Amino acid sequence: MQERKILRHKWFLYVTEFFSGVSLMAVELGASRLLAPYFSSSQIVWTIIIGTIMIAMALGNLWGGRAADKDPNPDRLYRRLLVAAVWIACIPLVGKYVIAGITVGLALFVTKNFLVWAAFASCLVLFVFPLLLLGTVTPSLVRYAVDSLDHSGKTVGAMEALNTIGSILGTFLPTFVTIPAVGTAATFLLFAGIMLALCLVYFLSARVRPAQCAAAVMAFLLCCAFGHSSAFAFWETGDVTEDESIYNYLQVKETEDSVILSTNVMFGVQSIQMKAGGLTGMYYDYALAALLLAGIGEDDAARVLILGLGTGTYATQSLKYFPGLTFEGVEIDQKIVDLARTRFDLPQEVEVTTYDGRAYLDAVEGTYDLIMVDAYQDITIPFQMSSVEFFTLVREHLRPDGVMVVNMNLYSDDEDNINAYLCDTIASVFPEVYTVPVPGTTNCELFACNGTGALDRFPAAVRGLENQALRQLMEKVEDSLTVYVGGEHILTDDKAPVEVLGMRELDRVIGDELTALRTAFREDGFAGLMDLLN
Repeated sequence: MQERKILRHKWFLYVTEFFSGVSLMAVELGASRLLAPYFSSSQIVWTIIIGTIMIAMALGNLWGGRAADKDPNPDRLYRRLLVAAVWIACIPLVGKYVIAGITVGLALFVTKNFLVWAAFASCLVLFVFPLLLLGTVTPSLVRYAVDSLDHSGKTVGAMEALNTIGSILGTFLPTFVTIPAVGTAATFLLFAGIMLALCLVYFLSARVRPAQCAAAVMAFLLCCAFGHSSAFAFWETGDVTEDESIYNYLQVKETEDSVILSTNVMFGVQSIQMKAGGLTGMYYDYALAALLLAGIGEDDAARVLILGLGTGTYATQSLKYFPGLTFEGVEIDQKIVDLARTRFDLPQEVEVTTYDGRAYLDAVEGTYDLIMVDAYQDITIPFQMSSVEFFTLVREHLRPDGVMVVNMNLYSDDEDNINAYLCDTIASVFPEVYTVPVPGTTNCELFACNGTGALDRFPAAVRGLENQALRQLMEKVEDSLTVYVGGEHILTDDKAPVEVLGMRELDRVIGDELTALRTAFREDGFAGLMDLLN
């Protein structure tokens, strides 16, 4: 083995082992946030990330062990780490373009499970190679550190312990410190910089490979200069603000007419504020029908609870037309709560608690006239807020004539889709359930009544509305309200495959939207594709 002075006392080997574990988990956590704006943050995406990383680590372990036995020169290991550090530093700069290119390419040919394949391909291209190189660390270092078989067990145990401790630190630091404080891009650069620094210390102490070290430093500095400030939403124009919290990638876009919040998705609206006031033209407007079904008048001092407040679009809309209401909002993400106050003008009278929706409902006492459940985003549906047990808890917190309103995305007429499961589950708990589709969207509003006769009272409540625009919209809702008869698709805390069901439905929606894209490409090639996109 090549003798290097810095390795004589083994402390540097242990430091390398520790920080390789830190960097590995930091890259894994960063990968989830890098992919979230494009593929969501569902359990399916996490499964793809973890599976891909495990593949890379397994291959890296095999390669590292064989390489160390074949040529035990530690220069080879630190050269691999130098390449891994530069690769990881490049991810914030080029990652979004790689993901976009892979997504567009697969869209032309893949017809089933599009998001799964796109997320998997993106992981393979961006993360397998650098993590494979990190996977060579432990078997290589064991080869360099073990001098005698008498102490091999102790040495290997120390290496594994340091790697595990580093992995623990690499799990907590990105989640609770670096990503919320400085963002995903800076997190990649920070941990790439740590690996680069280790390699520089090694090579400079040995006075070898100065050209490679200089090239790596130059590449890293370029990535810091151009990668740190680049936006995930590079396709957007106009006033766009991006931020990250412990839970979400956040994008706030301001248009001429509105301010829009999107979370963890490339497209879509999670909250909206209309600058001119009035109705939004989205599902929030249709959800106002829940107030009438609950028998709430324009001046009634009714209690309303929103689980999944977002930036408070529903609360703001409701208070505009029903000023006597008392609102409580529950939102798990404090940064979204801050945005509600600073960018979306959430009324001060709306009380907001930063907490998990179900945990809050389980802890709070008292009952409400209306409970809104708005915690579902495409396939990112919290299973604990989709089960019989959860909806039973909701009903227990409703007054005798109270109503629960649920916004469901990915609405379709199929008998075996995610909404059929949600509707059947809710119908097994509540005596009356009604649905109404939101025209021009994939949303459907569900109204679950704790009592009976709500539909009979609804027409008179609509006629009594003073605001003409709201009254006309509620008349449309009245014409579209459908009684839902429950079936046998029941979700429970023990069995709620919401991710798989949601992915299946989202795949169908995406497939329909990409049909025109594929047709244009087959008929006219790239020229037809560009014409369609333009």
